[in-house]
Amino acid sequence: MTFRWRVERASRGRARPVLALTWWGMAFALVIASPLAQAEPVAGKFVEVDTEHMFGFTEGSEIGEKGETEFMSETTGHFGKSGGSYSQIASTLEAKYTLTDRFRVSGTATLAYYDISGVQGMDDRRQASVQSISFGARYRLLDHQQAPFALTLSAEPRRGFVDEWTGAPADEIGAVFAALADRELIPDRLYAAFDLSYEPERTRLHGSPEISRQATFGVGAAVTGLTAAGVFVGVDVRYFRQYDGLPLNAFAGQALYLGPTFYANLGPHALISAAWETQVWGAASGASAGLDLVHFDRHQVRLRLAVSF
Repeated sequence: MTFRWRVERASRGRARPVLALTWWGMAFALVIASPLAQAEPVAGKFVEVDTEHMFGFTEGSEIGEKGETEFMSETTGHFGKSGGSYSQIASTLEAKYTLTDRFRVSGTATLAYYDISGVQGMDDRRQASVQSISFGARYRLLDHQQAPFALTLSAEPRRGFVDEWTGAPADEIGAVFAALADRELIPDRLYAAFDLSYEPERTRLHGSPEISRQATFGVGAAVTGLTAAGVFVGVDVRYFRQYDGLPLNAFAGQALYLGPTFYANLGPHALISAAWETQVWGAASGASAGLDLVHFDRHQVRLRLAVSF
């Protein structure tokens, strides 16, 4: 198998500072979190983990306890497209409330900044926009006490105000439907997660009568383990197939992402997690295997902070 690592020089140049800042942030969080995490094993106890956030882009099944409220700030960067310079940084603010031991609701607002130049099929753009608002609901079907693994079903309808990838003004309606599973492989030390997702989307650009429809099917798997420093480090792998139209029958492109993850508790009610993934393989419909930088991006970086009470 041959991997194609060619990316435009400008895209690499813009991505590197963000990637470097992310990893410096992770190192800083490790220094802060280590004393907290190392204190627990001395007493024979371990800090409780939140499996929803500890696997990077892949998500676990945790929804919190009944009556728990969580506020989360998440920043995701997308970098690298075919034939130009592409950067998109989206920041979300999300509030979550667990109504019962099995059911949770949430609301999210997303702001995005686009820096696009010379990318085929996209207008050059440098702007900040309100990207979307969404409502989420999760139901925990299985927990670790009842079954060999925990399983949560998730639905998140979304209303977008710009095209998610180009930043052009648009009316966008979409949703993400997912099944999120995780399992504790070694008590308090090694965890694994597995996701399935389906994301339909309908978009109409302002000033155009045409409506585009597409859908993306995704599979994700991740594993993370407790290190000697008292934080969790792991690896995340995800595979996506995109289709023209809502049914999964008109193949457009595919991509495989791989990268490291980081997770640490910052006290009993706060956490930090980060992930970086690179497209290591992909192919657009009718093209030879290599990378698909038409339907997908080259690099994805995520930094997440959450506080619960």
